[in-house]
Amino acid sequence: MDTLLKVKGLKKHFPVTHGIFAHKGLVKAVDGIDFEVGKGEVLGLVGESGSGKSTAGRCVLRLIEPTEGEINFGGVDVVRAGYEELRVLRRRMQIIFQDPYASLNPRMRVGDIVGEPLVVNGMAKGSEVGDRVRAILGRVGIGADSMNKYPHQFSGGQRQRIGIARALAVEPELIVADEPISALDVSIQAQVLNLLKDLQEEYSLAFLFIAHDLNIVRYFCDRVAVMHRGKIVEYGTAEHVYNNPHDEYTKALLKAIPVPDPRARRVSA
Repeated sequence: MDTLLKVKGLKKHFPVTHGIFAHKGLVKAVDGIDFEVGKGEVLGLVGESGSGKSTAGRCVLRLIEPTEGEINFGGVDVVRAGYEELRVLRRRMQIIFQDPYASLNPRMRVGDIVGEPLVVNGMAKGSEVGDRVRAILGRVGIGADSMNKYPHQFSGGQRQRIGIARALAVEPELIVADEPISALDVSIQAQVLNLLKDLQEEYSLAFLFIAHDLNIVRYFCDRVAVMHRGKIVEYGTAEHVYNNPHDEYTKALLKAIPVPDPRARRVSA
């Protein structure tokens, strides 16, 4: 499989200060991680809250500036990319945020939210924008009659579908999905996850899928990187990590997965 994204020695440290000038230390949110994502591949980045997985995803897109390390996307040095080069890169790399309520502009209509990336990137103009927006919304299960509605008029699951449509609009090669179903009702999570899986297969999309649930990652991802305290502690195929974990932290994550049958007891590893 051809490598699309290659990350090497990625670090993101946040300074801890006291007062205006006093420097007390560093929070090493991401502390020297390596991973690769192939074309059309899904890599799961797994860990508990505070493990650094979301920070790593944002560094890949340079939504957060990395402290150190190399990020190569399709042969382009993301870390050293200038404004114009980065603007082109961001058409090829998109993100789906965790919170569907905060990720959409409440003052914009849905048609404008999904259509704006097409206009900004020069991919459509005039009536063509509306035609493409209708097609994209229809593909994610949102009716064309919703184009003139505002985000507050939709449920959480529908808002996340709109966020997916926005990411999909510019025909990206890689999507960073930052816990895209964790803020949704349990009854809706499976629907959105199945939609993402269908889109991944249909468009041969690569995903950096950030999550804390190894069951979801096992279903959706080809390979898994387990993060703990800013470092990757386990890396391998989804089935191998799930069935034959080596690191104690990974074993603890697996033990935390709820047992569907309330009468059953989990067997300790």
